Amino acid sequence: MALDQATKKELCKQAAAVRKFAYAPYSKFPVGAALLTSTGKIYTGVNVENISYPNGICAERTAVFKAVSEGEKSFPAIAVVTPNGGTPCGACRQVLAEFNWEMLILIGNPEGEILRETTLADLLPEAFEPGQYQLS
Repeated sequence: MALDQATKKELCKQAAAVRKFAYAPYSKFPVGAALLTSTGKIYTGVNVENISYPNGICAERTAVFKAVSEGEKSFPAIAVVTPNGGTPCGACRQVLAEFNWEMLILIGNPEGEILRETTLADLLPEAFEPGQYQLS
C-alpha cells in the first residue's frame, strides 16, 4: 500500500500530538506512535514506564495492541516520534514484524515533521517471521 504525502504527514502529526500523554518519569523520554491500518484507521500509543523497568511498554507496542484488540491485524505504516529521532527498539521491531515485514516506518521529530522513512525489513534483518518455523 503506497501512502501519499498527506497521510504520512498526518501519521507523524498524530504521533507527535500523543507524546504529551506518555508516562516517562524515569527516562524523561516521551515517545508517541501512530499506526495506520489497512482499513484507514489510525491507532496511537505512548510509552508507559514503571519503576520496575521491564514492566513498562513502548509506544509502538501500545498502538499495535490497541489495534489488535479492536480487530485490526493489517498495518501498512507506523510513525514514531521521539525527542531525538530514535527508531523503534528491538522488541517493538519484532512485534511489528509479526504483522508486516515490509511496513513503512516514519521517524518524526517532536514538531511532527518527518525526519526519515525506512522499512521494518531494513531495521530488522533476519527477524523471526510467522510461518518461518514449523511448530508441532
